[in-house]
Amino acid sequence: MARFDPRGKANRALLVGVPAYDFKQPGHPFGVSGDLGAVEQNLAALQGALRGGGVFAEDGITVARPHTVDEFDRQLDAAVEAAEGLLLLYFSGHGAVPSTGDELWLLMRRATIVPGDESVFRGATPWKGVLTVLSRARAEQVVVILDCCYAGNASAAWNGLGTAQRQRTSLLMSVQANNRIDAGDGHSPTPYTAQLVRFLSEGLSGQGGEVGFVELAQELWAHMAEHHTTLREPAEPWEPQSRAAASGADVLLAAPPVRSPAGLPPQEPDPAPGGSGAGPSSPQSPGPGSGPGPGSDRRPDWLGRLRPLTGRRLAAAIGVPAVLAGLAATGIAALGGGDGAPCKPPLELRLLTDPDLEPTVRKAAEGYLTSAENTSEGGCRRTGITVYSAGAAAAVAAFNRQSDPWQRPVADDTNPQRDIGPQPDIWIPGSSASVDRARTASSERTYVALEADPEPFAYSPVVLAVPQDPAAEPLAERVGGLAALTEALRKHEPKSEVRRTDPENTDAGLLATVGLYGAGTQDPATVEHGLAQPGPPSRTGGDLLCSLPDDDIADKRTTVLVPEFLLRSGVGCDSTTRIRRMAEYPVDVPGLSPTFVRVRWPGTERDKDARDNAVERFHTWLTGKGAAAKNGAKASVSAVRGGLAVFGNDGFRSASDPHKPLGNGADPSADNGVVFSSFGALDNPGPLAGPAVPAAMTAALKGYREANGPGRVLFLLDSSGSMGSLWEGPGGAPGIISQSLAGLGEQDEYGVWAVATEPGSSRVYSEVLQFGKHRREEAQSAITAKAQVKDLEADPDKALVAALDYMRQHGTDGRGPQLIVYLTDDEDNNRFSEGGRLGALLLSARAERRIPVVMASLDSAGCDKGKPDAAISEASGGRCLDTKSDLVARLRDEVARTGTGDQG
Repeated sequence: MARFDPRGKANRALLVGVPAYDFKQPGHPFGVSGDLGAVEQNLAALQGALRGGGVFAEDGITVARPHTVDEFDRQLDAAVEAAEGLLLLYFSGHGAVPSTGDELWLLMRRATIVPGDESVFRGATPWKGVLTVLSRARAEQVVVILDCCYAGNASAAWNGLGTAQRQRTSLLMSVQANNRIDAGDGHSPTPYTAQLVRFLSEGLSGQGGEVGFVELAQELWAHMAEHHTTLREPAEPWEPQSRAAASGADVLLAAPPVRSPAGLPPQEPDPAPGGSGAGPSSPQSPGPGSGPGPGSDRRPDWLGRLRPLTGRRLAAAIGVPAVLAGLAATGIAALGGGDGAPCKPPLELRLLTDPDLEPTVRKAAEGYLTSAENTSEGGCRRTGITVYSAGAAAAVAAFNRQSDPWQRPVADDTNPQRDIGPQPDIWIPGSSASVDRARTASSERTYVALEADPEPFAYSPVVLAVPQDPAAEPLAERVGGLAALTEALRKHEPKSEVRRTDPENTDAGLLATVGLYGAGTQDPATVEHGLAQPGPPSRTGGDLLCSLPDDDIADKRTTVLVPEFLLRSGVGCDSTTRIRRMAEYPVDVPGLSPTFVRVRWPGTERDKDARDNAVERFHTWLTGKGAAAKNGAKASVSAVRGGLAVFGNDGFRSASDPHKPLGNGADPSADNGVVFSSFGALDNPGPLAGPAVPAAMTAALKGYREANGPGRVLFLLDSSGSMGSLWEGPGGAPGIISQSLAGLGEQDEYGVWAVATEPGSSRVYSEVLQFGKHRREEAQSAITAKAQVKDLEADPDKALVAALDYMRQHGTDGRGPQLIVYLTDDEDNNRFSEGGRLGALLLSARAERRIPVVMASLDSAGCDKGKPDAAISEASGGRCLDTKSDLVARLRDEVARTGTGDQG
């Protein structure tokens, strides 16, 4: 085979690595799962190998760690312009593919991801675009090496190159398509690059000599294919892919000096790629039965000592060349054994819980990971746990009637993998009644089995958290019916307000609603009108408590219905900035009753026994119950000091004796020292409400959804030229609006405007969907067909003024809720600064506060304090959404709150 020898020519190597990321989980909901220390090792090792390879001069090797796509583009352009012989591009960092496609994206340091979207990876560059830039290079040969997850997905774009470009472009991919890979612990190179460097430095024989592309690709494949990715089901061999230049000519990449066998350094142990963890919710993600099986024992120590990672749910498939691309992973470390032997990756369990419970459940899972019960005799971690939460109503509905699409999503409207997360092994709802609500009727077909404990393992009453000054001191005045307690508050403070969280999002919010509706004796519309809190309800108890300090006057007269434990465990805001609160106990509001539920999915039998054993061990540690606890008191005591103690320290009560904190019952010696009175609660408030009746929760949710009748929603869709890259597919702007229609029924009225200003015209929008009642499928088809990007600018100020005026005129009958949604990339927000236009708009929005405006920004910073989007939504009583949160799901929730459609 002919070989292109670039030595002596103007060669360039651009080594691109992204070892650190600015936006990471859990601090940033839509950041990446973590930094990649191994990437830094890759850059140093590969740079050294190329320096000694005799092909690239010292000044011909550039190492780049780009923060943004612009930085990457500049470095790539420079290399493309300079190379005349061989141009080599290497990339190592986070790789990603969309949940509904297979195109590879390379994530730069400031990358964020819009969950559920097909192509919205902010701060990332599409691989297809990189190939387009490389196609204009003057170099005689181009070689690209990709060491990232989903690297094999790059082959499709290579196949699509023109004949001339395929003739001179060669491609090495670290793994086959739709697979993630392991990057080690950050102290050594990734497994693939480690072998790449070894071959380039020592030659393919280990004794130096020339290294060509074709033989290098073959050797890398042969070496890595001995191992498994372990991240798909069934586990697949790790098979790096390659595409040699179509000309048939080989390319010389290195020529290290030939050395005698006696002069060789000791050989490294073969790396055994491994992985652990629940992948992101996407078609490429494995199901719950696809956790790592037994891995190869032939692995160096640096692969056996893996650090814990954390993260939050992503609906797009984030390819991470690390141990876990996760959904709120609490930790998955595989530790080195006590005898120095490396550890195999631990089996990963997925745990879904209620949003109010998530912080405490996460603490418990983190405690279990390093506990003696989760450590083998050899000192290795047995199990990892991924913790994530989702809206309580959505989770119940998904188990009840969406178990099939949860395994195999077939439509954008119904996709629990995207909206909730991967199929869990464990579910801990906020109320034991939710388990019965989630079960299907015996005659209905289901693809999931819920095996719940007969009793909850903890308890927390839902209390009235009352500002301390107006709170009644005597015990008798702090316990009673909800109506009597709220009436007493109003007598003390006529302007007293009561608020509760979103009944759709947490069980605590729905339990509070059960109490407010008086088990069906009160008219939901009258109750909701009496609550009349500004803006949409808070999503969690913590959010509710943290939102109060923004208004000191309202804070002092506002009582909130929240789980009692939040008064102990605190929330994310500074406790000194809000009025101290104490608990009053409504005896007719059901309490929070966390329950352990084993979730089984038919067809995931590959590691059934190992998974059952892992769930049982965690179950026993957390609750003190289960098969392991039957062996004696030791397991129960361990739980009191372990799992239950975590809940006790956060302010939960014993499920069997609600007058005692967890930790005082089964083992008095394990007293966690919690005193309820220390955080405004009562040690013994007398009889407390028990768990809810499932029918009461179902009726309350139905009443809440129908309380205000059919709604009206006007969507404003930014269709200016800057939206072009945010337009196509279900994750594009029209697709996002189409998905949000799931919350609207045939009795609701809605329409869509495209916002773009024609030159010389005073009209700032055009009609995409006429305002009125629609069948959802017909409306979605109309949006897809008529919504188009135009090479124009948008005028958000005039469009919003027109929308407020339109909704004012169409809401004169006073019935039903109204909502305006403006979906935009904020590119034209500079218009607000012209002549005080923003101030005038805010005055108009405040005047029409019964028409809330949801500003949905495709910019991750769109809702930052001081930005126009945040100010407009606040002034109107709406909500501001950007890509720091799950914009698609949150927008659907906001629309569902206004409409009467499928909100479950």
